[in-house]
Amino acid sequence: MDVSVEIPSCALGEDPENMYATLQEAGCLVVTGLATPAELDAVKSELDPYLAAAEVEADDTEAFYPGHTRRVIALMHRSPTLRQLMTHPTVEQLGDRHLLQNCKKWQLNVSAALQIGPGARDQILHREEDLYDYWAPPRPNLILASMWAISQFTAANGGTQIVPGSHRWAADRVAQPHEIVRAEMPPGAVLFWLGGTLHGGGANLTRDEWRYGVILTYTLGWLRTEENQHLSIPFAEALALPEKTRTRLGFDTDYNGQGLGFYDPSVLLPD
Repeated sequence: MDVSVEIPSCALGEDPENMYATLQEAGCLVVTGLATPAELDAVKSELDPYLAAAEVEADDTEAFYPGHTRRVIALMHRSPTLRQLMTHPTVEQLGDRHLLQNCKKWQLNVSAALQIGPGARDQILHREEDLYDYWAPPRPNLILASMWAISQFTAANGGTQIVPGSHRWAADRVAQPHEIVRAEMPPGAVLFWLGGTLHGGGANLTRDEWRYGVILTYTLGWLRTEENQHLSIPFAEALALPEKTRTRLGFDTDYNGQGLGFYDPSVLLPD
């Protein structure tokens, strides 16, 4: 496989070890069939009010985030269905393989729903792990990222830009046009990529298609998250969630028996 010109793909049901081997080699992988049509409909129903209220700004070519795009965060509070997909078995398997090499527990880093509209430009290529610039690329395993296709992703309507193999590059290497691939995948598929892989939102060249995706990224349990999950969901709501979900959201007071992140729930809960 020439990882410089394509994003590898497989279907749900592929052996997780094979999935991770491919992901580790290419730095990216599309897995089809992770979300059912019913789950996609539920996500859209749960998030539609928030996306309808989101401001669509004009583009500033110097800005990191392109215009002509709707963005909504705090998805773990706003979408019960995404809370379930956040801990999908395939996500758990790939997350364990990639992140447990450097931690005892891992956590949700960012959640965002993105609708890229006609006229949106290519986003600046970047690495998720640039958040942690204490390390220089190539960094240790710090982040696993995923983009869930709520609608069809095509090269024309804003399919995510990915640079396969770039997770092994030095920090100063610049991707050439022939090294950049645009993710094309059906609704319900997920694009996974490693935190060191160059990527960015794609330009939407269509006249009337809005590309709809949900990004969920995960990081080591002992690192500060980009989105503060403790402020993105009411505390009482978080404590009522299943244990695995609470752990993924960072509401965990026992990290390797050391008590990292301990708190007193009575301070934040009403009498």
